Amino acid sequence: MMEWILQMAPAWAEAHAPALMIMLPLMAAPLCVFLPGQGRTAWLMTVVVTGLCLLLSLVLLAQVRSVEGGAIISYAMGGWAPPHGIEFRIDALNVLVLMLVSAIAFLTSIFGWPTVQAEINEQKRAMFFGAFLVCFMGLLGVTSTGDAFNLFVFLELSSIATYVLVALGSGRDRRALPAAINYLLMGTIGASFYVVGVGFLYASTGTLNMADLSLQLQDVGGNRAVQVGFAFILVGLGLKAAMFPLHQWLPNAYSYSPSFVTAFLAATATKVAIYALVRFLFSVFSLEYIFEGASLAMILAPMGIAAMLACSFQAIFQTDVRRTLAYSSVAQVGYMLLGISLGTAAGVSAGMFHLVNHALMKGALFMAVAGVVLTYQGTRIHDFTGLGRSAPWTMTAFAIAALSLIGVPLTAGFQSKFALVSALLDSGWWWAAMIVVFSSVLAVIYMGRILEAVFFRPPNNPQKRHKEAPLLLLLPLWVLALANIWVGISGSFVSGLADDAAAALFIGGVK
Repeated sequence: MMEWILQMAPAWAEAHAPALMIMLPLMAAPLCVFLPGQGRTAWLMTVVVTGLCLLLSLVLLAQVRSVEGGAIISYAMGGWAPPHGIEFRIDALNVLVLMLVSAIAFLTSIFGWPTVQAEINEQKRAMFFGAFLVCFMGLLGVTSTGDAFNLFVFLELSSIATYVLVALGSGRDRRALPAAINYLLMGTIGASFYVVGVGFLYASTGTLNMADLSLQLQDVGGNRAVQVGFAFILVGLGLKAAMFPLHQWLPNAYSYSPSFVTAFLAATATKVAIYALVRFLFSVFSLEYIFEGASLAMILAPMGIAAMLACSFQAIFQTDVRRTLAYSSVAQVGYMLLGISLGTAAGVSAGMFHLVNHALMKGALFMAVAGVVLTYQGTRIHDFTGLGRSAPWTMTAFAIAALSLIGVPLTAGFQSKFALVSALLDSGWWWAAMIVVFSSVLAVIYMGRILEAVFFRPPNNPQKRHKEAPLLLLLPLWVLALANIWVGISGSFVSGLADDAAAALFIGGVK
């Protein structure tokens, strides 16, 4: 398969794929604003651009996997060689995230048009798609760049566009405006912490290139400035990743955003921030630093466990399905952080495996909820009663993703949770493995409440006619639902990518 992709890809795509993935949405975003057609033409351009970026990510994946152990692709922007120039550096770790973000963006772009028509004012639709492409470009840039300050630039580009996208949900629910303001304030604090941390590292090493930073830090050692920089970066990226208890922006942002935005952000935004955190923890820094080992054991692990328990309990008591899924997302971030906190190849692999699987399950869940919002105008659990009969295709896909979130065998969620439990047991953390199982039981409760209402209660209005979500929404929804089953039955491809990502960190990576 990988050889076939390389044979089919034109030479210019192979040579310039890292830059093209950024330039395509960057150039298309301003064009969308001026396109005619009341947003439809802008939507079509968005689908085309995200589809091309997905193809380019597959080309990069084929290039990385063409070498045993994973190739490293270094692309010097503008011909300025690193470490003085800005470098895009692709390896087995970030090519996995690039492919994930591109695939989710493509699927949500297809699914998005019916919901955008219903929720976004006609005059704002073209701007909406332009902002989405800026957000998408920023996430790809964060994932691709090998420069610490350039990462900050892309992080802020994606964040600013996201604040706009969340605020545009005010046409459906006015609570989107305070949610956007809260997100802006928290996001700005996180970005400020990150850039201050980078400033401390630059003052200590005189470089911003991540690969060069790693080498220079070995000479500088873990002095006080480096430790302070590490702490600022950990807090800043932790806030962006919704690490407990820095997650307060997330529930409202997911609950009141336009359906298109919620589905995309839930599957990508926190995942990219976690990637950036992993990159700094194991590529720029390393376990050789005493303060990093202490941070993994005394900050990431406890915060991950706290998220798994506290946010799962919070999800149980929610009456709105989107808020239930939002708190569940914070709990699932806890699973990823727990795996990362082990500081082993198996733990990081399990964390990255769950990162991908959570994007598949949560993307499908929010797409299904969007279908209900579109056709039945409700997000409370009470509004979902009996929908298994009136919207069987939508709710069956929802049920598959919900079972995957719980971790039922033969679903993607089971595969990554099993990998996480195995990594924990290998490290002697049997007590943490028990907490993972207990948290999954809590997921049975909060997702079971919704499934019980959907399939085992009579409809609120039996006279209401059978009404499914539009085909444009159902197609990407079922792609994600079936992906959950595929990974659950044969997860070797995704788990192999996660293993390669961990190996890139612990064997070579950017060092």
